[in-house]
Amino acid sequence: MALDLGTSSARAMVLDGKASPVPDALERHKVEPSYGEDGAATLDLDGYVDGLLGCVDALQERGVLDGVQHIVMSSQWHSIVALDNDDRPLTPIVPWVDTRSVPPRVGDDFDEHAFHARTGCWLHRLYWTRRIPWLTAEVGATRFGGLPDLVLERFTGTRVTSVSIASGTGMLDLRSGHYDSEALDIAGVGIDALPELVPSSWSGRLVPELTRRWPALDGVPLHPPTGDGAASNVGSGAYDAGTAAVTVGTSAAVRVVHPIDGAPDLPWELWRYRVDDTRAVTGMAFSAAGNLHAWLTDLLSLTESEREPDGVQPGTARVIAIPFQAGTRPPEIVGSGSGALFGLSFDDTAADVLAATLQGAALEIDRGLHMLDDLFGTLDLVFGGGGIHASPWWRRCMAATFARPAQVCAEAEVGARGAAAVALGLTPSPGGETVIPDPAEIKRMADLKQPYAALRDLAVQASRVPLRPS
Repeated sequence: MALDLGTSSARAMVLDGKASPVPDALERHKVEPSYGEDGAATLDLDGYVDGLLGCVDALQERGVLDGVQHIVMSSQWHSIVALDNDDRPLTPIVPWVDTRSVPPRVGDDFDEHAFHARTGCWLHRLYWTRRIPWLTAEVGATRFGGLPDLVLERFTGTRVTSVSIASGTGMLDLRSGHYDSEALDIAGVGIDALPELVPSSWSGRLVPELTRRWPALDGVPLHPPTGDGAASNVGSGAYDAGTAAVTVGTSAAVRVVHPIDGAPDLPWELWRYRVDDTRAVTGMAFSAAGNLHAWLTDLLSLTESEREPDGVQPGTARVIAIPFQAGTRPPEIVGSGSGALFGLSFDDTAADVLAATLQGAALEIDRGLHMLDDLFGTLDLVFGGGGIHASPWWRRCMAATFARPAQVCAEAEVGARGAAAVALGLTPSPGGETVIPDPAEIKRMADLKQPYAALRDLAVQASRVPLRPS
């Protein structure tokens, strides 16, 4: 059984011995973040956990838990919950989309480049180095945990975390696999304020309350959680240093899994997290992707037949879209609400706007892919994730933008599949079609890159000018 702790949904599903979903054995609990004008974005902790438990209840009622031999978990990275001295939650879940924090407390001799090389992260609001001091000041928190740590505690009675999840906090020394002393100093906490780190070989068992609730899972080992980005790469079939995965869900990313030993020096523009005890994942993430498609579908009132810009060939829309609606990830600091459309005219259609926006997302991902090519050599490509499955046009556009073929993962649930593969040492293959880019589309998308880059620079500059009242 795989538990997938996402930002827009929590899911429980049963997989077969090849880590593929069993038919009619998936349950989903929709999650709606609460947003505030101050940049707040929170998830209700009790509601999230209760919804996840309800998903497993439904699988139990359907009789599909019989024969389950392992429980694995894939989870969103970067989430944090403030706790008091008695480990009671003081805040809701604060996920990656929340933009509140405080400036970092560092001395003049602080070397952020050395810090980034060691932890794979920056001193950005996404990470605990800035979120812990903010939550300490706001609510008097003394302890902290992430969503997967608290779910693990609810299931097993023990609050621990994996090196994979911990690496997404910005508090881990990647090579040693221990909490980083400088990160602890910046956050102003000791190790006892954070969840205990356990090796990939660790496993827990369900608490008696839950084994009574789900008898089929009594004695079944629950493995440490894997960060969703790492899980999605492995689940898509990209788990070696010669293959990059482009995955599209609510957000998007391009990443390469590789051994932590002998890893190449990390460029400033890329992040690096851990997959497990021996592997790392290096890449670039983008805050706007599948959420863009969903937003435009609603904004433009698109019908089912209009959700693909089929009448517009990749690279032919005269509109150029800069997909900064949700801002950018570090090290760039572009705030949400910075999306831009250039070149609109009265004869442009909803299909033109949709095509331009999907192209913009593809061009953003292309920037990260070429940085990874420079680091690892020209990479083979795999596409995975729900957004990939939802749009054949987008797959075609991305293959043309990247100017290389890409194999599509046949399974949409790449995070759950990857969590099982990491925990059990499996090597799933993509198993889907190969998208071969059209030469004419490759040329059109290549011609678009220079004007896109120039207009992107304008959008970055414009993001520094407040356009909306505070």
